[in-house]
Formats: sequence, C-alpha cells, structure tokens
Amino acid sequence: MLKGIPAQLSPELLKILMEMGHGDELVIADGNFPAASHARRLVRCDGLGAAQMLDAILQVFPLDSYVDCPVALMDVAPGDDVVPEIWDEYQEIIALYENVSTEWMERFAFYERARQAYAILATGEEALYANLILKKGVVRL
Repeated sequence: MLKGIPAQLSPELLKILMEMGHGDELVIADGNFPAASHARRLVRCDGLGAAQMLDAILQVFPLDSYVDCPVALMDVAPGDDVVPEIWDEYQEIIALYENVSTEWMERFAFYERARQAYAILATGEEALYANLILKKGVVRL
C-alpha cells in the first residue's frame, strides 16, 4: 500500500498511468463499450463506476494544457433519445482539478480514436454514453 494513492487505482492501472507520456490518451469506458476488442492495453475495473475512476485518476494525472480539448466524450447517436446525466458529473469532477474544455465526438469517430489510445479502462458503469477520453499532460512539480 502507498499513502496518497486513491484505492481505486490498482497496481496495473498505476503502471499504465506512469508509462504514459505527454499526449498519450486513456479511455474510461462504460460497461457497454467494446473495450476488449478495441484496446491495445486493457485494464478491467468491472465493479467501479466511470465517475469514481475519473476522480481517482485526475488526482494523479494531469490533462494536456497544449490542446484545445484534452477531454472527449462520446456524443449521443442521432435518433437516440438519451440525455446522459453523467456528463454533468464528469464536468464537476474535472473542474475540481483542471480548467479545460471538453469535446463531443460522433460514436464511430470515438471508437476509432479509442483504438489508438494508449489504454482502455473498462469500468462497470451502467450509465449510457459514459465513455470519455483523457489526453495526458505534462507533470509540473
């Protein structure tokens, strides 16, 4: 065990976060996301929610300040009558740590970008459209 490390961050996930460099991307995926078929590196966090993982990760993970939108969300598909309430929760969590902009991506564009991500974190999140991508920034001490 270590002091100051959120309990949700497993040794496997901490290793991946440490390996990632500036500009690398991490996907936090909901339970419906095809994580295993899209991941270069897959970390399973089935019993944990996406917002819970976002909060834990942002305690140790800076967002990229050199891009316009270091956070990307999967947008609602046309014709799908869903209002993702979790997006507000994400914005509140992000605002605790960083002042950054968020972009919304069309579903298949999001999938393609996720395939290029350094890693995908597969959560047990049940909310629809709860997928997001975080672009890692520079650690400033």
